[in-house]
Amino acid sequence: MSPSTPATGQDRSRSEKPGPEAAGSPISALADELVGLMFAADPIWPALLGTDRAAEGLADLGAEAGRRQRAALTGLADRARAVDPETLDPPERVTRRVILAQARAHVEGIDSRLTDFAVTDLFVSPAVALLMMLPMITVTEPDEADAHLGRLAAIPVHLEQALERHRAGIADGLLPVAHLVRAAIAHLDRYLADPDADPLLRQEAPDEEFESERRGLLATRVRPAFAAYRDALETEVLPHGRPAERPGIGWLPGGAEIYASLARVHTTTDRTPAELHRTGLDIIERLGTEYAEIGRRVFGTGEQAEVFRRMRTDPELRWRDAEELLGAARAAIGRAQDAAPVWFGAVPPQPCVVEAVPAAEAPGGPPAYYMPPSADGAQPGVYFANTHEVTERFRHAAEAVAFHEAVPGHHFQLSLALELAELPLLRRISEFTAYSEGWGLYAERLADEMGLYSGDVARLGMLALDSMRAGRLVVDTGLHAHGWSRQQAVDFLLAHTPMPPVEIESEVDRYIAWPGQALAYMVGRLEIERIRARAAAALGERFDLRAFHDLVLGGGALPLSVLDDIVTEWVRKGGASD
Repeated sequence: MSPSTPATGQDRSRSEKPGPEAAGSPISALADELVGLMFAADPIWPALLGTDRAAEGLADLGAEAGRRQRAALTGLADRARAVDPETLDPPERVTRRVILAQARAHVEGIDSRLTDFAVTDLFVSPAVALLMMLPMITVTEPDEADAHLGRLAAIPVHLEQALERHRAGIADGLLPVAHLVRAAIAHLDRYLADPDADPLLRQEAPDEEFESERRGLLATRVRPAFAAYRDALETEVLPHGRPAERPGIGWLPGGAEIYASLARVHTTTDRTPAELHRTGLDIIERLGTEYAEIGRRVFGTGEQAEVFRRMRTDPELRWRDAEELLGAARAAIGRAQDAAPVWFGAVPPQPCVVEAVPAAEAPGGPPAYYMPPSADGAQPGVYFANTHEVTERFRHAAEAVAFHEAVPGHHFQLSLALELAELPLLRRISEFTAYSEGWGLYAERLADEMGLYSGDVARLGMLALDSMRAGRLVVDTGLHAHGWSRQQAVDFLLAHTPMPPVEIESEVDRYIAWPGQALAYMVGRLEIERIRARAAAALGERFDLRAFHDLVLGGGALPLSVLDDIVTEWVRKGGASD
């Protein structure tokens, strides 16, 4: 397979971009080989990216496939490690480190056996992932249509493999959480109850033959397979579910080691759960000063408990309907797009559109999320806002969430990465949670510097999200390293954030289902802020924030230590262009 290179559609002459890597160099070849391994393990990925829409099949969830993948990743990492970095130019040295970090992350992901026990209504669960990802694949050409029909036909085997993984997990004591299993069953019940609203019908059909075959597959194979999987969850998996008093991964065999591994993968640091827990508590304490200052202007009081009460109960801070929420998101993203050229040298050419989270996914879904554009430009970046129980959601957080997920957050970060045609594809699509989510959280505060917030109410929303991300450090480690119950986690966030209960419960269930991922946000932001402050101090008047942002976004997603070294070298050169 030869992934296609995305068209740039813009001037790529920004001074900080890395030089092109030598075609056919050993490191570039290893980077391409790693991409091939990742795409073979999950063929939906290249189809979503647009690098190979005709990629066939679905991920093989079988244990033997995992062992083969692990062996291939380990061998490739050994070959990359054997390459002397002194023989490489600077961009290739970075690529070598990305290869090693990405391979390690995938190996640790396999070793975590998350698929065995992550039964939930969140997209980390196999069934939900299918219903969320497959509708986002664009189908236009005949070979793409054939491939997509093949994916649908493969769903029964895929779900049976997932069920076998759940059974193996149960046999080894890797038990799911009972109330999350019930949530997964409820999600599938909603899906099965309304065939006419099947999300797998959402793609525009290229012709009538495709539409007819798709409907036939959904009726005769796909929905029956989801129904069988749903029934097995109820009869085979749910009886073994852990109670809400023991939801953390630390209760599982080898759970402490699994959690430490997942924390390393998501933060790209070796910070311990105890350190992360303490950091979260310290940030929550410091935020009190900002709540007092803005709270006095908005509510006439600086007392944090009263500020939180007003944020939760003031009817003027709730949405009237879904269209009001979606309209506010579109307005915030529009302001950010207009202001961006002053703060960024490179602005992505792809648009960012706003849509509601599909109804079947919304009850257990996050407040918002972003799906990047396809590499070939056929699919725009999409910001999904959750309108479920919209009158229970608060307007004050909407702008900060939009800046995080869309502009100047993930839409800039992911879209610009796809534009880096001078780098191997691996560098454009690598996944390092602390970098990407750290950038998203950094973007929330940057938006305040850019003057994007509409007023102090929206700034209170920015603080609320800061509280949530700091709370994540406390709650995620509390659940998975300190043995907290679900209610302890909910109670902590109720006391220390102004989030509405409906979002707090959804957030806590997300942390339970996806151990370690929530740690990445604040860890990444703190590191980007530290790197920026150090560069600004070293360069003084020569520090150019616009150039700094282009540098941070100019190499694709990176482990935090690699980003630190790149900025250090840039500072050593006086912030000069290459």
